[in-house]
Amino acid sequence: MDKNYFAHETSVIDDGCVIGNDTKIWHFSHIMTGCVMGKNCNIGQNVVISPEVILGNNVKIQNNVSLYTGVTCEDDVFLGPSCVFTNVINPRSAINRRGEYAKTHVGKGATIGANATIVCGNDIGVYAFIGAGAVITKEIKPYALMVGNPAKQIGWMSEYGHRLSFDSSHIATCPESDEKYELIDENVFKI
Repeated sequence: MDKNYFAHETSVIDDGCVIGNDTKIWHFSHIMTGCVMGKNCNIGQNVVISPEVILGNNVKIQNNVSLYTGVTCEDDVFLGPSCVFTNVINPRSAINRRGEYAKTHVGKGATIGANATIVCGNDIGVYAFIGAGAVITKEIKPYALMVGNPAKQIGWMSEYGHRLSFDSSHIATCPESDEKYELIDENVFKI
């Protein structure tokens, strides 16, 4: 079978992975058995993708990221340098908790900044924007802008990654795309 993706010679790809066309896997990354990656993904150097992780199309993973079993990312997700996902709430070295892995789902177009930590079992909404160094300890709404430890919501982001400013009629316009958004009952919807 022909390989339709690029893997640097120092990367390790275990048997049983599904890797989409035109995906690139860079230096010293380890892709473990049972992973599924869509097409056009870019996996930076020194990335670990544990068994059964699922990535959609066009997922960008920067250097030194760890994705553990239980994580799924939809299309167009961006994972910044050295961000990390957990998969057990109460890990102990002497206690095997493999049967207790919690799932974390990252919605389409979401961005997770450098050095952010996503505590397992907390889903990230579509187009949410997690600031650098943030620690996510709860479910995140679509389009939410989150910063700090523990992370707090400080606003809303457009699909193009611009902070939204809502007028008195609860409408905001992205300055780059001119797409409009509406704030209804503390939730944002693209119009």
